[in-house]
Amino acid sequence: MNIFVNPQRSEWNDLCRRGGNDNAAVLDIVTGILENVKTNGDSAIRELAARIDGVELDDLRVSQAEISEAAASISAELKEAIDQAIANIEAFHAAQLPKEITVETMQGVTCIQRPVPIDSVGLYIPGGTAPLFSTVLMLGIPARIAGCRRVIMCTPCGKDGKVSPAVVYAASCCGITEVYKVGGAQAVAAMAYGTESIPRVNKIFGPGNRFVTMAKQIVSTQGTAIDMPAGPSEVMVLADSSANPEFVAADFLSQCEHGRDSQAIAVCDSVELAEAIAAATEAQAARLQRAEFVNESLSASRIVVLNDRKEMIEFANQYAAEHLIISLADPYEALAGITAAGSVFLGNYSPESAGDYASGTNHTLPTAGWAASLSGVNTESFMRRMTIQEITPAGIAALAPTIVTMARAEGLDAHANAVIVRMDSLNAK
Repeated sequence: MNIFVNPQRSEWNDLCRRGGNDNAAVLDIVTGILENVKTNGDSAIRELAARIDGVELDDLRVSQAEISEAAASISAELKEAIDQAIANIEAFHAAQLPKEITVETMQGVTCIQRPVPIDSVGLYIPGGTAPLFSTVLMLGIPARIAGCRRVIMCTPCGKDGKVSPAVVYAASCCGITEVYKVGGAQAVAAMAYGTESIPRVNKIFGPGNRFVTMAKQIVSTQGTAIDMPAGPSEVMVLADSSANPEFVAADFLSQCEHGRDSQAIAVCDSVELAEAIAAATEAQAARLQRAEFVNESLSASRIVVLNDRKEMIEFANQYAAEHLIISLADPYEALAGITAAGSVFLGNYSPESAGDYASGTNHTLPTAGWAASLSGVNTESFMRRMTIQEITPAGIAALAPTIVTMARAEGLDAHANAVIVRMDSLNAK
């Protein structure tokens, strides 16, 4: 893992670059998968499962018997942990429910903004090397709180044709009964276009690899909304002499174990601290089960030394991390300067893994620099805001001159006439 000491600003773009991806190749593969599923439905899903995942699927939907079996196989300890996580996530997300707004903009003109749930949503839960049942909670709970009428879930299954019991159990805890055994870009396609077994939804949520992210971006141009481009995971840690190098290393590695294309960056204020973090990272990495993923991810990770605290914050804003840990003296002072981050963790005892599982915040967050312009998933992500207006006869009379003047200035006589005919009717009385 490389250490960069006081790099020039001209070098910052390169240091903020994520791991290289062959997007052209990914685009070709994903486009083919989307078209295949759109044209061939369930048969395409089964063919892709056999070819990509090596699994022969009969029923695509997880059965009630499988749901009951999953619940029976979960330990009491894990159930208790899930219950605690649910309580915290529910508390934080219930507080986010938006309120209806009613404003009389002028006498006789009432404007309303009403939050309403999205009718049908699809949740994508990554599987593969690490079935993320925690993501089920992060998506299923706010969907339920928002009041979405139909919530379906797609997630990969193993070669035995079964979905991870923890994923199935977490879904049942969230009231999700429609769970389908499909992963990757083909899952996104199924939820965007619909198949014989899997219904089309209005909006797709959930993180995934670059194929899933590309698929979501493509279908978002074809009439299906998405939460955000949420790809390979990443973390940045800002650290000074008040930080514990062992803690920083642990946070570094908690992201690196997500996958080969994950990335971690530490920004610290001295070479001594950088070297201590590097040494602690190497020592801890050697003890991890997922060493293969960690080592490959570390090859795209780095430590940057910037002696000036202001520059550290500016560098963090330029990177716009999915997860930003501020292990600095007076972290709230540093937080005041942060304008681009998905989720922020303050102080030495706020590990990123707390947000991943159970503190209450959502872990479905923008990656790849999207945190500079997009929010993470929240309760309002599962809702839309509908505006309503009511205008009385007195109100239209007061507003008519403004509307007619503006409409005629734009050359839209029919718009003006829609007001004029009403005024003629009122004047005739």
